[in-house]
Amino acid sequence: MEFKKYIKAVGTGPRGNRDLSFDESKDMMTQILKREATPEQIAAFLIGWRLKSESVEEFCGALSALDDLSVQTEVPNSIELGYPFDGKAKNPYLLEQIATQLKSSKLNLVVMGDKLQPAKGGVTTKELCAALSLENLHFFDRANYLQELHKLTELRMLLGLRTGLNTLEKLTRVACSKSAITGVRHKPYVKKYIDIFSSRYERFALIQGDEGTPELFKKGKLWLSENSHVSEYLIDPAFYSSSEDEEALGRLNAAILLFVAGEKKSINEAYASLEK
Repeated sequence: MEFKKYIKAVGTGPRGNRDLSFDESKDMMTQILKREATPEQIAAFLIGWRLKSESVEEFCGALSALDDLSVQTEVPNSIELGYPFDGKAKNPYLLEQIATQLKSSKLNLVVMGDKLQPAKGGVTTKELCAALSLENLHFFDRANYLQELHKLTELRMLLGLRTGLNTLEKLTRVACSKSAITGVRHKPYVKKYIDIFSSRYERFALIQGDEGTPELFKKGKLWLSENSHVSEYLIDPAFYSSSEDEEALGRLNAAILLFVAGEKKSINEAYASLEK
């Protein structure tokens, strides 16, 4: 389909806008990734799409296009961690502490990253993981597994705005992981994210993580989706004698990942299994 029709669908205004079907959205994203649309058309669509508010069906269609072009490398017994590609700007990453806590377990951590994307301006997972060397931490550089999306970085940085790509890129199942977790800031997005991503994993979790990451720094909720059933948990670091100490928070977050991956029956059990 001619790309201008997609721009019209999201850029006409409240009365004229419409949601794309799954097939239309997949075609739209394929044209963007293969640069069959001009940079000006891509920018116009991404802005209009964001302002219209992307639908679940649109996200699923676009994800299908990403899947078709992604190079997958299976990492057995792994959990995919959906970090934002615009980095962390306020607090340090807990990833090193989490991986260290899990080094005696069989669980592998999968993290994806790229050059900085808009709009936070934080430290990226690519920058972080370049300085880490841990056997249970597997970093995937998007320049290698999805070069087409990697090449959109310059255009996205020129826009300087969050777009639907910020949501899509967090979880691409590059390592064929059976479980995954990502951060969510506001509860209204919980159902939407579950509808988009949960069918891609056996166990899928959302957590009220720091700066949209899957890292819990303070009391917040965890939602776990399995077999179309969603369970909600309230987690308070103070209950585990955890404080602002990074090592203590790393232990709690490691326990959360063991639970989400199905390695332990509860967060309490997982926490008790980790060394102090």
